[in-house]
Amino acid sequence: MGRTKEAIAEGLSIATAAARLGVRNRILVQTIARGGQFDGEVFAEYARKTLRALADEQDQAAERVTHQRKRAWGRFSDSSGTHDYRDRDTRNLRRRAKQSRGVAKELRVFADDPARVAGLVADARIAAWGDVEANLSQRLDVEGMTADADPEYVQMRKARMDALRMVDLARLASQAKRRAKDRAAADETPADAPDPPSTGDGKSGKKKKSAAR
Repeated sequence: MGRTKEAIAEGLSIATAAARLGVRNRILVQTIARGGQFDGEVFAEYARKTLRALADEQDQAAERVTHQRKRAWGRFSDSSGTHDYRDRDTRNLRRRAKQSRGVAKELRVFADDPARVAGLVADARIAAWGDVEANLSQRLDVEGMTADADPEYVQMRKARMDALRMVDLARLASQAKRRAKDRAAADETPADAPDPPSTGDGKSGKKKKSAAR
């Protein structure tokens, strides 16, 4: 296998991995986050669109490199930057454009092959389930963690004790003081204290005085 074919194969592998990741994320959003049902054909269509979009990106990259190669033709001065190409770079730029077009072609062939697309969707589904399974396992491990099984228990113990002392115990002490203050205020008022005398309009006092005479 020549350098160009190797580069095309590597580019196809990278693009396929990107497509599989995109389909996996789509499965997670549609079936887990939104509670939908898994429909293989729906995700196969999404996979085909993803592959073709990646092919378009490769064609655009080829056109960009071709334009850079044409600008570099006949320029023999020193380069001023990474993308400031010169005549000596034209051969490499031509090879890069060819590689990008080769990847684009392979991606479109992939998208038109139902069996390969179905395999990509199946792999994406397995990857999505692996993520869900790993998250559930991690949550169960954390909730069921004991002092013996937690490797950071001793290291984090001081932090937990400091938080208990400075936050929880301080809050409890404040609540206890407030309750004691409320009880003390209630005890200062006798339960059988007489009501203050009512003078009314003043006539009741005159009646008592006349009665005494």
